[in-house]
Amino acid sequence: MKYPIGIQSFEQIIGDGYVYVDKTALIYDLVTKGKIYFLSRPRRFGKSLLVSTLKNYFLGRKELFRGLAIDSLETEWREYPVFYMDFNASDFTVPGTLELILNARISAWEKEYGRNEESLDLGNRFAYVLQRAHERSGRRCVVLIDEYDKPILDVLDTDIKEIVAGQERMLEDRNREILKGFYSVFKAADSDLQFVLLTGVTKFSQVSVFSGFNQPADISMDPRYEALCGITQEELEHYFSEPIGEMALRQRITVEEMREVLKRQYDGYHFSENMTDVYNPFSLLNAFASLVIRDYWFSSGTPSYLIRLLSHTDENLDELTGRYYDPQEFIDYKATVEKPLPMIYQSGYLTIKDYDRDFGTFLLDFPNDEVKKGFVSLVASDYFKSNYEMGGPVREMVKSMRVGDTERLRKLFTSFLADIPYTMRRKENERERERYFHYTFYLIFRLVSVYTVYSEKQQSEGRVDCIVETPDYVYIFEFKLDGTADEALQQIEEKGYSRPYEADSRKLYKVGAVFSSQTGTISDWKVTE
Repeated sequence: MKYPIGIQSFEQIIGDGYVYVDKTALIYDLVTKGKIYFLSRPRRFGKSLLVSTLKNYFLGRKELFRGLAIDSLETEWREYPVFYMDFNASDFTVPGTLELILNARISAWEKEYGRNEESLDLGNRFAYVLQRAHERSGRRCVVLIDEYDKPILDVLDTDIKEIVAGQERMLEDRNREILKGFYSVFKAADSDLQFVLLTGVTKFSQVSVFSGFNQPADISMDPRYEALCGITQEELEHYFSEPIGEMALRQRITVEEMREVLKRQYDGYHFSENMTDVYNPFSLLNAFASLVIRDYWFSSGTPSYLIRLLSHTDENLDELTGRYYDPQEFIDYKATVEKPLPMIYQSGYLTIKDYDRDFGTFLLDFPNDEVKKGFVSLVASDYFKSNYEMGGPVREMVKSMRVGDTERLRKLFTSFLADIPYTMRRKENERERERYFHYTFYLIFRLVSVYTVYSEKQQSEGRVDCIVETPDYVYIFEFKLDGTADEALQQIEEKGYSRPYEADSRKLYKVGAVFSSQTGTISDWKVTE
């Protein structure tokens, strides 16, 4: 079986015999029921392949679709003028890049269809090209734009500037202005358009890029098209039973157990209230090709713009995750540096985990283990400003808990916390000190969640700070800020936090730990069995 890793060309996938998950029935439904669409999906989630498939469909290349679902649905196979633009391959942090790319592409189209010499504006020039293509072919035009938002994401919340007409402008504002003018063509050329699709990571507010032209139908959370990109459970089992079986044999587990491993690592995305499970296709294909479970998607790119955005908000990661939100807060939204949640969600680092039909609200949390581990590690490195590489101390903490070495665990906690710069832990008031204290341990235990970790777990008598379950040990942690370890252990006893584990055969440790707001590290630590 050949896996199209890094291949986004539909014709190459079909022509060279790569595995193709057939989405053409959904594509046929899309092109026959609407005209102008916008689709948001995380990076490396199949958007470019979708655009390539649409391009070949509208070029009437029937032979490429032989045997696929659309082969029995489409009867006419007309050829339309197709105008395709991909912003993904360019670096827009260089001033002038966006103008150069747009001008080069429109100039190439003008050589084929003609140019209106009276107009210098990019949008008007493109509108004229569309008009001429319509007149020459007798058919309206198709416009496909992949990663429309990259010229903005590249420079979002940066200080990069550009000189325009002798005046200094923020490159972010300049790129928004250029795109706004370019996309306004869809209003002027409405009668010349058959179909339009814009794909991207996030949707910016109407006042920035999408104003000035007919608003696209946002199908990002449309239940009909939730599986347009990505791989569903049904598709996983239909197309990939062979590599799943091979991986199961290699790991000496059953096929069902292997499916569960894949689900925890790569599944968990939901794009509508239907809650259809969607797997990350990039990670799955890489895992099947190598027969090894790794963090392929997260390691393929660092979401630096998200870290920049998080630095502007007063909300910590633990305050953003595991909460129910009104759709206006992350769907019908204005994505700005002050409100990073919409972009975190659209970028794929959070997803819908539940839908409350009574209130119309959505629970947002990490989609799977790969994303949780990678994103928390990235956020923790930035938050702590530590000299440590996150992976090393975390692995040592995991090893200590695996063998029941609580003294080693204490030393690791102490040294890790002591390495955090004083400026990070210096807080002006008690509320901020308490908040820093809780967030510090939230991040640490999110990082060590190779084992089952319950943070702030609710029990009948109260809320436990943290419980970690390993194959041989159970650890119940109670942390105090500027208190005593005896007080922490007393709370574990009085609240009966260990009662659910009385019949458990694993060894149980109760850990009372004190975090000092003055030193920023562990000042008192006691363990009872």
